[in-house]
Amino acid sequence: MTKTSVSIVKVKDVYESLKESINLSDGFACLNINDKILIKPNIVSWDFDLPFPPYGVVTTSTVMEALVRILAEHGFRDIAIGEGSLPTLSPKGEVVYEKLGYFKLQERYGVKLLDFNQGEFVATDYGDGIMLDIAKQALEADKIINVPVLKTHSQAKVSLGIKNLKGCLNKESKQICHGVGNEELNLMFPRIIEKLPVALTIIDGLYTLEKGPSHTGRAFRKDLLIVSRDPFACDLVGAALLGYPANEVDHLANYARRHGLSLELSDYEITGESVTDQREFVNYDWEWSEDDTGPAGFKRSGITGLAVRKYDSSLCTGCSVQYNPMLILLSSAFKGKPFPNVELVSGKQQLASSGFDRSVLFGKCACHLNKENANIKKAIPLWGCPPNLEKFVKVLAEEGIKCDYNEYVRFRHYLFSRYKENEGFKLTDWAIE
Repeated sequence: MTKTSVSIVKVKDVYESLKESINLSDGFACLNINDKILIKPNIVSWDFDLPFPPYGVVTTSTVMEALVRILAEHGFRDIAIGEGSLPTLSPKGEVVYEKLGYFKLQERYGVKLLDFNQGEFVATDYGDGIMLDIAKQALEADKIINVPVLKTHSQAKVSLGIKNLKGCLNKESKQICHGVGNEELNLMFPRIIEKLPVALTIIDGLYTLEKGPSHTGRAFRKDLLIVSRDPFACDLVGAALLGYPANEVDHLANYARRHGLSLELSDYEITGESVTDQREFVNYDWEWSEDDTGPAGFKRSGITGLAVRKYDSSLCTGCSVQYNPMLILLSSAFKGKPFPNVELVSGKQQLASSGFDRSVLFGKCACHLNKENANIKKAIPLWGCPPNLEKFVKVLAEEGIKCDYNEYVRFRHYLFSRYKENEGFKLTDWAIE
């Protein structure tokens, strides 16, 4: 029996290395010259107001340009790029596409640029009573080339090819994937691919990210490309390179069980670089206090009188993006005195506990869940999907908790300043000449 092939190539020149990766994995074997091809990058969001380090967060434009060029050289003419970024946290897709240089791909190769959030979605039956709304433009493609980033994820351990397809859902279906019970994140999102014609996965490992998936994590230069026609095998290898055996990654283990696949690397053909030589553990998790009262850094700073319950997988992406800024704002309110006995809960399953004078309900889901909670003495509901940070500052100030929004601005500048061009961090990787 022929083993599924996955290539790992160390990048020297992106174009040449991507050609090598595709050749080693026989990546174009299942593509037909007349196929309508959709390329799905990972563009979670972009911020034009504050510094935004895209390292290990957003698919590099250099890889996208190389891929489109290679496709064109092979005679493919019907090529589109499509994504459904977070509509509440970023500008329309066309503005981000312009920033990333995709308009030049449109001019040179006739590439169509699709913003799923501006298009139609089709209710799609996944069985077991699960309906998800998928971008019509993704369903209409003959073949999808999936181009995720090699990164960790604070809720799913790794975010690779299978996870990247969550960008094909509308906002409501993305939220459904952050459910509880049978709709838990690691059970739900691996199913998305079952209705999509994914023909090739190219994991962009020019950079990798710890404590991802957003820019609050820390990026490292990695210079790898991982390519396979088998999306699961590609993710299996990607997870291993990040230091995670597949049986320790719930969504990969769930997918393998559902489709009768092996979790053993030895059952797949790996060409190019070896996993052993390129494997390097990249931490996915944020350190939290043992008593679940906040990040470990809060305790080290001497913060008391405040209990922030650690996020779980039911926290949707919108609130996840606002979660770290929320922590920065709370820490800015600490002036050496205890907080006024406050608890903060979030997501779809955290219930406020007794013994607190104030209960901050962070986000629409927490507000709904705790509406009738008898444990709450005084609720501070922060409605929104996600909550507005400036409103967060205003509402807490009314409770005597004075956060400094400028501290968050300084934090964003700090995040950006960590990356130096002479250490290999090049913003030109998200530009096209």
